Amino acid sequence: MAVSDKSADCADFVEMMMNVIRDALLDLNNTDQDTDQVSDQVKALLDCLGGEELSAMQLMERLNLSHRPTFRKNYLRPALETGLIEMTIPNKPNSRNQKYRKK
Repeated sequence: MAVSDKSADCADFVEMMMNVIRDALLDLNNTDQDTDQVSDQVKALLDCLGGEELSAMQLMERLNLSHRPTFRKNYLRPALETGLIEMTIPNKPNSRNQKYRKK
């Protein structure tokens, strides 16, 4: 940018800053899409849960999902981390009797 300083021409600096802003906006847009997807998945989980206490398997059945890791990563974990649902046995997260309910 020293060239811009010596010639009193800021075009190079403005072009560089516009590229930085564009890249930041593109990154922000991609993050928003990921957040929207997770929100839709968490909403689907909450809709299936209703006012009941259900196990992970029961939730997966209602959501018509069969891949447990995907269910945990995209539905269950985000809902737990955002505090929208809670475990019925929080001190034993891996219990075979574990169920989930809305907070």
